[in-house]
Amino acid sequence: MTTLLKPLRNVGVAGLGVPLLLIALLAMVVLPLPPLMLDMLFTFNIALALVVILMAVYSPRPLDFAVFPTVLLIATLLRLALNVASTRVVLLNGHTGTDAAGQVIQAFGEFVVGGNYGVGLVVFGVLVIINFVVVTKGAGRVSEVSARFTLDALPGKQMAIDADLNAGLINQEQARARREEVSQEADFYGSMDGASKFVRGDAVAGILILLITIIGGLVVGTVTHAMSMGDAARNYTLLTIGDGLVAQIPSLILSTATAIIVTRVSAARDMGQQISEQLFGTPRALYVAAGVITLLGLAPGMPTLVFLLLAAGLATWGWRTAKRLELAGDSVAGGDASRGGASRTATGSADSESGGDGMSADGDEDRDLSWSDVQPVDVVGLEVGYRLVPLVDRNQGGQLLGRIKGVRRKLSQELGFLVQAVHIRDNLDLAPTAYRITLMGVPIATGEVMPERELAIDPGTVYGELEGVATRDPAFGMDAVWIPADQRSQAQGLGYTVVDAGTVIATHVSELLRQHAHELIGHDEVQQLLDMLAKSSPKLVENLVPKPLSLGTVLKVLQNLLAEQIPVRDMRTIAESLAEQAPRSQDPVALTTAVRAALSRSIVQQMAGDVEELPLIALDPGLEQILQQSVQAGGGGGLGLEPGLADRVQRSVGELARRQETTGQPAILVTSPDLRHWLSRWLRQAVRGLHVLAYTEIPDNKPVRVVGTVGGEASQSQGAAGVGERPLQPAPA
Repeated sequence: MTTLLKPLRNVGVAGLGVPLLLIALLAMVVLPLPPLMLDMLFTFNIALALVVILMAVYSPRPLDFAVFPTVLLIATLLRLALNVASTRVVLLNGHTGTDAAGQVIQAFGEFVVGGNYGVGLVVFGVLVIINFVVVTKGAGRVSEVSARFTLDALPGKQMAIDADLNAGLINQEQARARREEVSQEADFYGSMDGASKFVRGDAVAGILILLITIIGGLVVGTVTHAMSMGDAARNYTLLTIGDGLVAQIPSLILSTATAIIVTRVSAARDMGQQISEQLFGTPRALYVAAGVITLLGLAPGMPTLVFLLLAAGLATWGWRTAKRLELAGDSVAGGDASRGGASRTATGSADSESGGDGMSADGDEDRDLSWSDVQPVDVVGLEVGYRLVPLVDRNQGGQLLGRIKGVRRKLSQELGFLVQAVHIRDNLDLAPTAYRITLMGVPIATGEVMPERELAIDPGTVYGELEGVATRDPAFGMDAVWIPADQRSQAQGLGYTVVDAGTVIATHVSELLRQHAHELIGHDEVQQLLDMLAKSSPKLVENLVPKPLSLGTVLKVLQNLLAEQIPVRDMRTIAESLAEQAPRSQDPVALTTAVRAALSRSIVQQMAGDVEELPLIALDPGLEQILQQSVQAGGGGGLGLEPGLADRVQRSVGELARRQETTGQPAILVTSPDLRHWLSRWLRQAVRGLHVLAYTEIPDNKPVRVVGTVGGEASQSQGAAGVGERPLQPAPA
């Protein structure tokens, strides 16, 4: 027996609440209830409605009353079950008098409307109009809008939480709590959207039940009990109106509670506090209202005493509010003075704390500012318009986060250091389908995609045209067309490369990270590389940093390499070359030249692949001599060329580079080691895809072939080389 009763004890009293409520609802619908039981249930219904509306008023936030939709449904079902039970009693016993359905219905039918069923019908109609047309309809509309906006804002809120977490503004526990709150908010407003339909249906049911009960009572009274039409109308109509009023008043209260909940702002204060602060918190408004009421009270025929008393009350309230604000201002000023000459920043901090705007994430309003309040700049950032939010929201099938993570992994493996995380956030200032990529908080590129379409990119060998929105690939500038997704197979058959919007953004991010890799590596990354190298070559690292080279010098060398797309994966070779060259020079440019010579095989392999002969563009000896003189004249600070000469050199190199590109071969300019660094810096931006090699960077066992020569006879005056005065010289076959 003990074993059998143990599960019942585990259920507890609280676990029996819902089953007992369901049994009670079924009993009210099926079984006839005595008048005393109806009185108790009607009284409980009114008390429940009052408790619900008071909870709606005093809850600091809507989510603090998250069970409200369920309570609303239960209260509605309870009221409808009571309507069924009371209707049965009215029709069965209405011929005995107006007390047939209990004292509560009798009181509402006789005392509230004075025993006049005509007045009762009017009062009931007014209540129904207020409930159905005004409160219920408005609450339903607000519920729909709130649910839609809450669900639309859900991805943005989740992104903001992830951004704060990545920026270190919150920890994992705080992020988990905020995500749970956002999820609960979406569930709550979605449930409220459905619960408001119950309230609206309840109002309609009240009207229909009233009409059906009056008609049924007249038929039962005159036909079954042989009552006169007047007596039947009086008894049954008063009972029905009393029943309707007893049901409509709790219904109106619950409808009002629904409207209060869905129109509340999510602030950690109850509604009375919000109204007191916002509606009656401005003394000027209270003074003006008091003056207007006074003028109206002095008009002939007006109840002057009533108006003047109300005006005096408003003026007194305004005076007390003004004094309270004055005292609050004095306390803030005193707090600043107590700091003993606080700066302007400290004063602003005190003001914000007094107003409640300076509350920290942990709720401590009294703490002073600290360095933790200074948000660091994102090294790499991606901002998206609101229509692109689904691309980064995994809950909506977005794959952009995973693709960017894959981009970081691939680049980290290729470049040789860990690429920083890309912080993604939505930006309402952008166009809905636009995105912006930032580096150190500064925009470096923008683009626009069509999330509902796919991008067909023309690689230069397509066999037809596509219908769509013409554009250019943001990463490489190639011609492209935005096409519907169902044309993907057709576009691929014509030779187009087809990618979705997320891949377009990820590719753009990848290309920009590759181009700016030298800006992404810093002291911490270099130290990590050296720490990893120290595990296998501890003596090498020990003899390199901090003597003879500082960490900053090593960083500069690695930045020089990455600026020319040279990976730093082979840290052993780089470190050995630096250690060998360091006793001779501390100049980062000279050190970079030595490192490039040590990495010659991998550099040539990256530029030209497995070609048998290395195609080279050479400089005319006369031009090369002029360039060397220019560098020497500038004290090693760069090239100082006459503008006309510089323009002709750039055009000639660009023409040869384009010729190489059309043949599918790399464009490689070869020069002396002294000129290589400066020529690379000068021509890298002007001629896309150009590589600049020094003679010392060509492996001894690699055959070369000169495909063109840049330059001509130098004039007698320095800087007037005849670039372009004679045709470019192709290599002999």
